[in-house]
Amino acid sequence: MAPKRIRITAHPVTMEAELNDSQTAQLIWEALPIEARGNTWGDEIYFSIPVAADLENSQGVVELGDLAYWPPGTAFCIFFGPTPMSQGNEIRPASPVNVIGKLRGDPKAFKQVKSGTAVKIEHVTVQVGG
Repeated sequence: MAPKRIRITAHPVTMEAELNDSQTAQLIWEALPIEARGNTWGDEIYFSIPVAADLENSQGVVELGDLAYWPPGTAFCIFFGPTPMSQGNEIRPASPVNVIGKLRGDPKAFKQVKSGTAVKIEHVTVQVGG
């Protein structure tokens, strides 16, 4: 099965990412395209999306560049550094999240995005073969 590639656009950043094969990632894939106003919380951008999912292999600490779904806020999260909950260099969400994918670029580019910026998530069409 081909990887599920998405494009995230939040002025001035456009970056591709790859979704994993979790049930939550599949629900988000089926809901695309999604556009919403992003909020920042430390080095995280999050925004509510029209997807309802329960905790699935949830994690209390994530890695740089992880994309996640936060069930309490039905929110899509982009992690590019520590949050106000982090201790030391860890990246800690407000509460456990379902990791759904990974950015394919420098996550720190998202530091340029201001709270309230429109964020768009869409499918990337992958050309198969030559």
